[in-house]
Amino acid sequence: MTIEPTEPQPGNQFPQGYGQPPYIPFPPAPKTNTLAIVSLVSSFFVSLVAVITGHIALGQIKQRGEAGRGLAVAGLIIGYVGIAATALFVVLAIAFAATFGAIIAAVAGGAAAPYPFGSDTSTEAPSEPGSLTGRLGAADFDAGYLAVGTGPMTVDVYFDPMCPYCKQFEDANGAQLRAAVDSDAITLRLHALTFLDPASNGTDYSSRASAALTCQATLRPEATLAYLAALYSNQPAENTPGLTDDELVSLQGADPGFADCVASGRYLTWSQDNTKTALNGPIPGAEIDSIQGTPTVLVDGAQYQGPIDDPQAFADFLAGRM
Repeated sequence: MTIEPTEPQPGNQFPQGYGQPPYIPFPPAPKTNTLAIVSLVSSFFVSLVAVITGHIALGQIKQRGEAGRGLAVAGLIIGYVGIAATALFVVLAIAFAATFGAIIAAVAGGAAAPYPFGSDTSTEAPSEPGSLTGRLGAADFDAGYLAVGTGPMTVDVYFDPMCPYCKQFEDANGAQLRAAVDSDAITLRLHALTFLDPASNGTDYSSRASAALTCQATLRPEATLAYLAALYSNQPAENTPGLTDDELVSLQGADPGFADCVASGRYLTWSQDNTKTALNGPIPGAEIDSIQGTPTVLVDGAQYQGPIDDPQAFADFLAGRM
């Protein structure tokens, strides 16, 4: 028996389940992960957001099989670069502000602010003073100051002969301090410091001027304040050599003993040691632990913090302590 083939029915050449599945010319692409797009876009604006969304997007892509891995990775890279650049900028900005802020403050200054110690001021303990002990003239070698007057109120003035703000204080208040000494209203203790030595082009002017003042205080104590006034009247500018030893001698007048004292540098080390002591502290009987700048003025241990160029403000402070 012959079985005749039947004609295939139109539209039904491939019965269900037979042969290969139907051919689809353009299979649908996987959905692009939304957070991957957010990560890439935000990387150009907010780096931290880009990094966070990028990591979340990679996790979702791995779980769901979505597209967009390249976008997420690009967002992460740009985000991390942005964070690194921001951190570098902050570090450089802080360094710039610290360096140039100090320079600007030193140049521009301010009348009410004491002159700050330089960064090269030694913080080592003072060396042994050797034979400089006891008192000689107005110098108290053990206590580290020059004292004039015998009044009941004690005024301590810490200064550097090259400090321009110290000159401002002297110009405004020197006369009333001298008058108070002459009337036995105060005991004035002078602390000549040397921290501006690096600002005299290698001549150590602050040390030499402080030592010269000490020479005067030991030889002619009654002329101590007059010599201090002469130092301020002839104060050199910072970053200049300052006065020579001969010029320091000429401020006092013809006195062979004074000239020999200045030339020998007899009190250089003592002046420098006093600076280290003042910087390290403690300051006996004072409300402050150490000297942080000049001029620093203490009245019976209380620090004057008013304008350094206002004689009335300083007079009121003195009167309030009497």
